[in-house]
Amino acid sequence: MTSTNRDTDPRQHELSSCAKSSTEGAEVAREDLGELVIIGSPTPHRSLLSPHGLDDELGTEPTDRSFVNDLNIGQVVTSIAGDREERDLITTLLYRPLHDTTTIRFRHEVFRDLEDKTLFERVKGSVELLRQTRSHLAQLEKMQSKYEQEGWLLDAIAIYCQAVTSLADDLNADSVNSQGLHSFGDYLASYTRCDAFVSLATEAAQRREALGQIQYCVRIRGGRVDVYRYENEPDYSVEVLKTFERFKQGAAKDYRVQYRVWPSIDHVGAQMLDLVARLFPEEFLALDEFCRHHDKFFDATVRRFEREVQFYLAYLEYMEPLRAAGLSFCYPEVSQSKDVLATDTFDSALANKLVAKGQKVITNDFSLSGIERVVVVSGPNQGGKTTFARTFGQLHHFGSVGVPVPGSAARLFLFDRLFTHFEREEDLANMTGKLEDDLVRIQTTLMTATSESIIIMNEIFSSTTLNDARFLLTKILEKVIQLDLLCLLVTFVDEITSLAPSIVSMVSMIVPENPTERTLKVVRAPADGLAYALAIAEKYNLTYERLRGRISR
Repeated sequence: MTSTNRDTDPRQHELSSCAKSSTEGAEVAREDLGELVIIGSPTPHRSLLSPHGLDDELGTEPTDRSFVNDLNIGQVVTSIAGDREERDLITTLLYRPLHDTTTIRFRHEVFRDLEDKTLFERVKGSVELLRQTRSHLAQLEKMQSKYEQEGWLLDAIAIYCQAVTSLADDLNADSVNSQGLHSFGDYLASYTRCDAFVSLATEAAQRREALGQIQYCVRIRGGRVDVYRYENEPDYSVEVLKTFERFKQGAAKDYRVQYRVWPSIDHVGAQMLDLVARLFPEEFLALDEFCRHHDKFFDATVRRFEREVQFYLAYLEYMEPLRAAGLSFCYPEVSQSKDVLATDTFDSALANKLVAKGQKVITNDFSLSGIERVVVVSGPNQGGKTTFARTFGQLHHFGSVGVPVPGSAARLFLFDRLFTHFEREEDLANMTGKLEDDLVRIQTTLMTATSESIIIMNEIFSSTTLNDARFLLTKILEKVIQLDLLCLLVTFVDEITSLAPSIVSMVSMIVPENPTERTLKVVRAPADGLAYALAIAEKYNLTYERLRGRISR
């Protein structure tokens, strides 16, 4: 084994012999997602992420990623990916929208299968075994002893065979309905029946059994260590335990110091292992031969599945505490129709924080139909308007990557670009003023957007006068209406809701008995004309509560 230059990364291992036999005549080997893949292979399973195969499963990298911060999508993605080994792949998938409904439905099907708790736990367990396999392989290069390397390789193969066999049993035709899991299950059924895999699993079990039968004794005399065969010598440890058994008085505090266990043995242990190999040459020669023939056992398709399924497992685990708090997730209907709706929906980033603190999450609804294209949200400050805007954007983004979205029901538009324009603090290094900066940014957006785009604007032009803001917003909405794109605008200039019949007014509500208390609900209602007045009153400390506080002093 020490003479073999083995790459510890299983992605670079050759395909197993049975995988090779299924790809004869194929055009082989291109690097994708950092691993070896097969092009033109007759193998039915291509990817768990897309029915189209290798080129389309990641989606398209957005050229403008300002929406990530504006909509707090980065917070959601970080929570989902966590510290998982495959977090880079998960993050990439969650940031890249898809542009075909076939792939979105393909992913929905896989999610639905894995929502079965039993299947989820079994797949998760098998994936953990595959991770352990790779962890074993990664340790090999750190080991100096030939037989220690071979022992770890044998263990890795045994764990691998257990994981693959379990997956094949779990993903049989009766247990899954999705195209992705069904095709991989078919692949595994064929793979685990082929002679190469059967031989691998059988020989690994035989080698472990043979090595497990080895018994030997060690005699230490000063600096001399003798290793010899066990010849029915008495096991004094058993006798000692038996003698003191009667003095046992229940569990006692363990005062022993725990030391870190390193995967590699020291030079003394390595020499003892060499002596054991001399005592049992037949067993260790068989181990040598086994390791020479099977050092490149990790199948590329199995490795691909292990990586890709993390996308689904991570998202389902992210959803679990939110569902436990009474919040709903659904599989949205995603299409080119601009008749959109969502019920019982919420801001994922905010909900994740509130649920962790045990606080209540307020849900909202929205809908557009017919000629309706623009939502104008007005109402008092701190009423949930910005949160509602983020919810609208998050829904469409995550709906486009093929994952369940917040809400009991949703129908979403499959966009080409998602633009956001949220208020930013003035950059002192920028010689232009805040108003000019807003105008330049929104002009760039409107020149780039198409009728298939979505624009979300939040509290723009707040630095200018009411008349100027009304004029500028009118011009912007006229262009938006001309483009016939979906748009959500949060503004204090609620008069613009009457600009065109394609504009829908939504208002953040207050408690009728106490106008200073917000419900955080945003409902479809005519603008009441008080939003700007309230904003001005708050700006100059002229609200009822503040005036009352000043008078009472």
